Amino acid sequence: MTDLVLEEATGARLIAAAREAALKAHAPYSRFGVGAAVLLADGSVVTGANFENASYGLSLCAETVALATASSAGRLRDVVAIGVIGGAMDAAGTPRGDAVVGPCGRCRQVINEAAQMGGRDVTVWCAAAEGDAVERYRLSELLPHAFGPGDLGITG
Repeated sequence: MTDLVLEEATGARLIAAAREAALKAHAPYSRFGVGAAVLLADGSVVTGANFENASYGLSLCAETVALATASSAGRLRDVVAIGVIGGAMDAAGTPRGDAVVGPCGRCRQVINEAAQMGGRDVTVWCAAAEGDAVERYRLSELLPHAFGPGDLGITG
């Protein structure tokens, strides 16, 4: 298998896991479900879904939930890639739609923390809740000139 085929298979795996995670989103206010799946260096995957709060500023994005889960397991430095999907929720709470969703600015910064701690330019796979549309980026494309642990003299 070529590296590109392996990468595409990895992206498909992460998007599938993110879609499954999005089904667990707690999004009663925005009705927009987001799922994220984080690939760790050993091939394991950690997922997260957005978790809203009536005090909107306390809400957590799916990417933050997944990365915090990896961090609590002592695995923040092991993050290799992340898949993100999202869409407006139907009456049953299932995210729908064919518009590709990517991480917000705050999440890009949170992903950057893991990327810099692990010394990697993390791959970010973005997709819609439904359909085949997928976009692949390097974190450095989504967050050029990022500020992170390296700027504080902290290395992985």
